[in-house]
Amino acid sequence: MGTGSVLAVMAHPDDAELWAGGTLALHARTSQVVVAVKAHDAIRDAEAHAAARVLGTQVILLPALDASAVGELITRHRPEILITHPVDDVHPDHRAAAAAVLEGLPDVVIATGHPRRLYTCDTYNSLTLNGPVTASVIVDTSDTFDQKMRALAQHASQPITDRFGPMAENLGALWGGRIGTARGEAFQPLPILGWLPATARL
Repeated sequence: MGTGSVLAVMAHPDDAELWAGGTLALHARTSQVVVAVKAHDAIRDAEAHAAARVLGTQVILLPALDASAVGELITRHRPEILITHPVDDVHPDHRAAAAAVLEGLPDVVIATGHPRRLYTCDTYNSLTLNGPVTASVIVDTSDTFDQKMRALAQHASQPITDRFGPMAENLGALWGGRIGTARGEAFQPLPILGWLPATARL
């Protein structure tokens, strides 16, 4: 796994933890990890900050999540890696966040050279509008899975115990089993101006 800085651009305050929390915690051991999410209400925003403290990441609450905001984030933080939702996610807010990333990337990549790698994460039961999630990169998150789950539990206003927690357990076991580990998280690289990572890693 690379040790470069990470920017995760997500639609909702619990998305980073649910879909990429173990991977973000791994990167946060050695690098700066920033989670950018559209601001919601006082309760959910507070939960986002609490979860970030568990993961060891920084959270930025955006008044708007659009191409301009994405460009400003990249210019400020110069991430090596950017993570966002699948472009064909079943949730319209997730699709909108991914669309904002794709719209904001070209000019800022030309101007700054960042990010160098772009990945989409998992989604609800790994099903997109076009079928199962494609994941050519699976990160072993066995060592950080408990940390991920503690961070997810900070979002107490959401159905974590009954819905999202069990789904995270199932998906973690599913993807970990694909690579022979206890837990894993799934990612798919997207091209940045026609360029894809040369190696299958995050």
